[in-house]
Amino acid sequence: MSATTHHPPLRAVPFRAPTARLALKSVNPSRGSVELDGAWWPRSRDLTCELSALADVLDPLWGRITRIAVNPRYWPIIPRKIFVNGHVVKVGWFTSELDPYKILVLSLTAGRWDLLVIPPETSAPSAARLMAAASASTDPAMTATALMTAERTLHGGPAADRPQGPAEVREDEGDAFSSCEATTGRPSRLAMGM
Repeated sequence: MSATTHHPPLRAVPFRAPTARLALKSVNPSRGSVELDGAWWPRSRDLTCELSALADVLDPLWGRITRIAVNPRYWPIIPRKIFVNGHVVKVGWFTSELDPYKILVLSLTAGRWDLLVIPPETSAPSAARLMAAASASTDPAMTATALMTAERTLHGGPAADRPQGPAEVREDEGDAFSSCEATTGRPSRLAMGM
């Protein structure tokens, strides 16, 4: 008796550096309206691309994401819906009800999460401090705007909202005006990491 084994040829898969800059609390989400459950540092102001990538990562972690709400203050274009993992996620916006530095993510199965949105042009040191503060499980809870204000006050003025010059932007840190396409020409996928 003889057995034949057929092994498919090996394929080279191009490596892409992680694109997500996401920090989440290690405890259960707050489900509250003030406390933050973590922080998200998008690479651009292209909300369609950034939300698709964010929901693509959060969907398996938190259950099927069904809705996302943002404050339109810092987003030039807000899509009505995005497609994630074969389903539609509705996107809404609120001007007075939602902190301009916060995003609200809703899951049909698991509830609500509030994330600090760190502006894409934020310097890496400021973003690291903000991500650590938003994902820390310490009291007292601070609002998203309060965290941004404290960062500006403690660490040198409006640096957190100041666009970086070309010499300050490293390829792996992101660029406020970058598109969703990776250097390979394919859409990027969000992965947790800095």
